[in-house]
Amino acid sequence: MVFSSLEFLLGFLPCLLVIYFIIPAKVRWLRNLVLLAFSLFFYQWGAHQLVLLMVASILVNYLGGLMAGRRDHPASAKFGVWFAAVLGLGLLGWFKYAGFLAQTICDLGFAIPVPHITLPIGISFFTFQGLSYVIDVYRGDAPTQKNPLDVALYVALFPQLVAGPIVRYTTVMEDITHRRETLDEFAAGVTRFCFGLAKKMVIANAMGQIADGVFNQTAANLDPGLAWVGALAYTFQIYFDFSAYSDMAIGLGRMFGFHFLENFNYPYISKSVTEFWRRWHISLSTWFRDYVYIPLGGNRCSRKRQIFNLLVVWGLTGLWHGAEWNFICWGLYYALLLIGERYVWGGLMDKLPSVIGHIYTMLFVMVGWLIFRASSLGQILSFLSAMFGANHCGIWNDQATYLVLEYRWDLLLAVIASLPVKTKLQDILDSHRDGRLSVALSTIGIPIFALGVGALSVVFLVSSGFNPFIYFQF
Repeated sequence: MVFSSLEFLLGFLPCLLVIYFIIPAKVRWLRNLVLLAFSLFFYQWGAHQLVLLMVASILVNYLGGLMAGRRDHPASAKFGVWFAAVLGLGLLGWFKYAGFLAQTICDLGFAIPVPHITLPIGISFFTFQGLSYVIDVYRGDAPTQKNPLDVALYVALFPQLVAGPIVRYTTVMEDITHRRETLDEFAAGVTRFCFGLAKKMVIANAMGQIADGVFNQTAANLDPGLAWVGALAYTFQIYFDFSAYSDMAIGLGRMFGFHFLENFNYPYISKSVTEFWRRWHISLSTWFRDYVYIPLGGNRCSRKRQIFNLLVVWGLTGLWHGAEWNFICWGLYYALLLIGERYVWGGLMDKLPSVIGHIYTMLFVMVGWLIFRASSLGQILSFLSAMFGANHCGIWNDQATYLVLEYRWDLLLAVIASLPVKTKLQDILDSHRDGRLSVALSTIGIPIFALGVGALSVVFLVSSGFNPFIYFQF
């Protein structure tokens, strides 16, 4: 089940809201129990019997947290971290990477059986989330949670369960037991959810239709114009697809009194690749920074060691996204760019006009998304050849013209929505918060507009059979 589905919008969510808010707020444990039960049902809807795997992951992290919190017994505390890490990452490794590893060994000429394993939905997200809890307890950054149902709710909470953001326990631990659901918070959550749903249904899906049409072409049909149109469309699709899901998750969280941190901050206005990764999928990049990069030594070591650390982190980041060679190449591609910016050409970039930095960043980001989207290493090479004119197919063909004209308003909307226009407008309203017009727009206009685009999104959902979700596979 995904948020942009009729089952969720017309079935799951209304039923949960009715049952949840019938229960008095002072009976917090019962509201939490209802939320946990619905979260497990939400996951079971798509994962079926693999919901037991998530329950096992919850149990492992609960027990690991109990042991990791025993600061009077350092050996037991360290064992708790290893217990959670080995079992959690072991399950992730088996379900996500065993088939890939076996196939790679076969490709090298060794005949071994290749297991066909069903990948549990969102396993990368809930594994990292649970492990962060145990590590934070061990470090003393979070208290040990003795109530297993609270740990279960933290890991299984449905808004962020299958596609993030990766929520730290310290972010929501107070919300789990002492949150206050208010009408203002609920309205703000609904508004955020509706805008996220519109980003998904109106913009991301339109960009996905362009991208799929181009990436399904054979190499012989690709010219630079068509290849760049496809790369641009996928660049918009993956941003609006994933950031929309984060918006909907944050909105749903607020409806129930939870406050998740932002996961995207207009990454396409970045003037360097380094800045891009401070703005894109913030919860994942900070997870790798805090739990891998810094423990490896971070910046507090020699230059050679820092380069090694970056290669490890970005190799793992690529592998986290999927058991395919293109993801590994994608991670190492960014490692080389970030190493280059830090040690080679970063100083020069600081002296260039910001528009040059922006063009440079978007060029490399679009190439990166090509590597991410490609179905094989061969397609990466054929697309790169087409984008830079190496296949001698001309510059621009009729199909590229058709796509640009057919989706011209969608492309224009994607450009506008990828810029901080909404933030600027909100700043203007905040600076005139005492004016009647500003108050009317903030309290009435924006919520009504949000409900309008939400209703439009439902129309798109009913009338179209095209509704992919990229990060559902991770």
